Amino acid sequence: MRAFEFHVPTKILFGPGAENRTGEAAQAEGVRRALVLYGGGSAVRSGLLGRVQTSLARAGIACFVKGGVRPNPRMDFVEEAVLEYLDKGVDLVLATGGGSVMDTAKAVAVGLATSLEELRQAFRGKKPPAEALAVGAVVTMAASGSETSPTAVLSDGETHEKLICTHPLLVPRFAILNPELTCTTPPLQTACGAADILMHTLERYCADLGGNALTDALAEGLMRTVVEYGPRCLKSPGDYEARSELMWCGSLSHCGLTGLGRDNEFPVHRLGHELAARYDIPHGMSLTIMWPHWARAARDRIAPRLARLGRTVFGVAEPDDAAASLACLGAVTSWFEGLGLPVSFAQAPMGVERDEVLRTFAASCTDRGAHPLGTLCPLEYDSVLAVYQAANGNG
Repeated sequence: MRAFEFHVPTKILFGPGAENRTGEAAQAEGVRRALVLYGGGSAVRSGLLGRVQTSLARAGIACFVKGGVRPNPRMDFVEEAVLEYLDKGVDLVLATGGGSVMDTAKAVAVGLATSLEELRQAFRGKKPPAEALAVGAVVTMAASGSETSPTAVLSDGETHEKLICTHPLLVPRFAILNPELTCTTPPLQTACGAADILMHTLERYCADLGGNALTDALAEGLMRTVVEYGPRCLKSPGDYEARSELMWCGSLSHCGLTGLGRDNEFPVHRLGHELAARYDIPHGMSLTIMWPHWARAARDRIAPRLARLGRTVFGVAEPDDAAASLACLGAVTSWFEGLGLPVSFAQAPMGVERDEVLRTFAASCTDRGAHPLGTLCPLEYDSVLAVYQAANGNG
């Protein structure tokens, strides 16, 4: 096991009605004025936004409210919010929603504490953020794990680039997790969320060839839970037990716990970001499209990990590692399909794509051929292009 640092400062308030403790959690952070961000109208129609506002008011906290965060959140919305609330004395940005709202809140927190220029530099990897306001989250979807993560991902609507910033300042101070709030999540979003949760741990699991007994056991236990309870959430949307298990998996899957003691890399996320940025498809869907084809390309290197994953999580009985790795690849792919998610371009909303577009994706993933994708199984430009072509159906 390699040396590591592990610190998750997010205070979790978990359980039915937890959103009514939002004011209590914010008050404990010394908050006086909060900017509450949300996405569409469901937060209003369900009464959640009203309950959050009431809780804040009872704690003596003034709040401003701004809706309209889109899936695959946009940098232009962040910049608009920063300019709108720059002089309001806000000291907390509170996300009420899923991963898109949380990532937006993190970026707004940076912009309000620094400047638009520093915000842009931070999300283009040029300079880490020097400051950020406190961030909190009332989570409505089991998916991204952004409530315990130091990472935020935005989209540039003009260039179709994914802009990523990872820094300890972006970890939320507190997160409100009421699994009841996820019971009305639409089936597609529930499925994409389950896939996203699995992939956050699966990518970490396949980033190393072993030697981390406890970390492996934690990862395998989490993945078994997702594999069992993700489909249950789709079959019985109001099943609180299933929703609570999946929601807690989401928070633990992206806080770093399941990757301790090993290198962490996310080549499939990198491949999928190109699709989400260009086609505006859900993040989880982009991962199910790309993972089977990346795994085939990397199988010679990661076969022992896939074999173990198959045996410990998917019930594969093959004694030979090569055969077990193939069986595992098929089992993961079938699980994605069982959730109703695509595993190729042809099955996805955008359909089969032109080869020249695939080449732009491969160039972006490899910095125009200057750097391979990944380190455990580095894929050069031609290999990355072949993965996209296989996912497209012509490779």
